[in-house]
Amino acid sequence: MSLADHTEHSSLREKLIEHLFLGEVLRELWRRGQRDVEVLQTQVDNNGYDLVIEAGGIMRHIQLKGSYSTAKTSQVGIQTALCRKPSGCVIWIWFDPDSLAFERFLWKGAAPGLPLPDLGDRVVRHTRANRLGEKGKRPGLRRLTKADFQQLNSVGQLVDAMFG
Repeated sequence: MSLADHTEHSSLREKLIEHLFLGEVLRELWRRGQRDVEVLQTQVDNNGYDLVIEAGGIMRHIQLKGSYSTAKTSQVGIQTALCRKPSGCVIWIWFDPDSLAFERFLWKGAAPGLPLPDLGDRVVRHTRANRLGEKGKRPGLRRLTKADFQQLNSVGQLVDAMFG
């Protein structure tokens, strides 16, 4: 697979990563004996999250980000609205560009029941300039770098962070 495929088919890849993520998390919860699980998927990402997973009475509003392991991406934009959701979190999945196998996870969140930690004050700017050549600010988005996340190396560690 060429890296151009990742750009040209980014929407498909994003959905595929989401489904693979759900499968891995649900498998890990099953292995742990957790059967009280609900998954909700949004149709529109205007409240800062892509998925809601509730397991054992703990509800997580999750914003997923994905990057292939050789990508030069060093930052992501996160909606501030996610901070208003119970136990909001951001999971940045790094995966192999050929197999789409997960290599590591970057985690931004707090203990179950606590809100998402402050996203800081680095406001995201539009990628395109207006007719005056200015790139306007996007006040509802904050820029986070890899350093703002905790690295987790397995789905087990991720489930621990999400649900205790």
